[in-house]
Amino acid sequence: MARIVMKFGGTSMAGIERIRSVAARVKKEVDAGNQVAVVVSAMAGETDRLVNFCREASSLYDPHEYDVVVSAGEQITSGLLAIALQAIGVSARSWLGWQLPIHTSDAHGSARIADIDTTALNASLAKGEVAVIPGFQGVASGERVTTLGRGGSDTSAVAMAAAMKADRCDIYTDVDGVYTTDPRIVPRARKLKRVTYEEMLELASVGAKVLQTRSVGLAMKEHVRVQVLSSFLDTDEEEPGTLIVSEEELGTMERQLITGIAHDKNEAKITLTAVPDRPGAVASIFTPLADANINVDMIVQNVAHSTGSTDVTFTVPSADLARSLEVLNNAKGDIGFVELVHDTRVAKISVVGVGMRSHAGVAATMFKTLGERGINIQAITTSEIKVSVLIEEDYTELAVRVLHTAYGLDAEDAA
Repeated sequence: MARIVMKFGGTSMAGIERIRSVAARVKKEVDAGNQVAVVVSAMAGETDRLVNFCREASSLYDPHEYDVVVSAGEQITSGLLAIALQAIGVSARSWLGWQLPIHTSDAHGSARIADIDTTALNASLAKGEVAVIPGFQGVASGERVTTLGRGGSDTSAVAMAAAMKADRCDIYTDVDGVYTTDPRIVPRARKLKRVTYEEMLELASVGAKVLQTRSVGLAMKEHVRVQVLSSFLDTDEEEPGTLIVSEEELGTMERQLITGIAHDKNEAKITLTAVPDRPGAVASIFTPLADANINVDMIVQNVAHSTGSTDVTFTVPSADLARSLEVLNNAKGDIGFVELVHDTRVAKISVVGVGMRSHAGVAATMFKTLGERGINIQAITTSEIKVSVLIEEDYTELAVRVLHTAYGLDAEDAA
């Protein structure tokens, strides 16, 4: 008997028929003799609808009440799934975040899970009940409902799996696993059998939308084995998904140089011209951005001009561009730049793979391949297992395709 957490996203829960399909999939695990806890998202589009209600009610809404409103979507789907399971003979009940309870910080709208009390849950599972738990929510001090931020249901599922000491956390989405790149861009992209936590964390952080970054980081910290599966395949046709595991579990036999190519068009480039070339100049740029909770990604500082100044280029999320420009203009006196230039028609392309640790030439292959296709590189950033470049947005799909081929990912044995 295994203990499994099954998580279903918004598209999987979008309507009664799909909820019935989810119930059938859960029943299959129960019939196999497994103890099952299910974490559910709100119906697709429901959270956006609830957020808009809050904004319409008041532009300065109380974050405590905002969490009460936007957490309602998951409460509805958890109750509906419990009803659907009972209708097909499966003993089930819903557990809201405050009933378990799932204790979180007080940061309403972006709370972090502190701990989960599984005493009542374990007793319920021991009786053969399926526990249906709304994702995305918990309870803070003062018994106030909190939410974990967008995409928080993945984090809820991984946290539940860690607290329950589950054998596996199955995350069902609208894709059947993790691919070497976006199959809509490269039809020959291959589904990967296994990916390391670090690779998935890098892929998620640079544009791959399969899993939320925060949930992957938590899985790595807590050593939770995560499997990505499709909820849209018939239960009789279900194929193995992609397992996300430790590098030790992956072993050396299955390890390849590059695991995947990711792209992200949600980047904006900012350049400050003629910044005084003096100690503390860079800090005067990035400190006010940090104080405004704006994440800066790629950074390039040009060689100093003969005038004693330099240009500084960096990227921020597109959604933060307007705020970034406001912060920088307000700090112009301290920074001393001459001109502030921005560009939203850029994209970040990244190659990811743990094999980079022991192989040279990965970056050189990337730069040569893009150069041969006339694709100019505007900025570069690296980590131990990732190389990212910033290019003109119009070249995004071409860059992904040629790099996928250059690293042998669309060969017959790529997976």
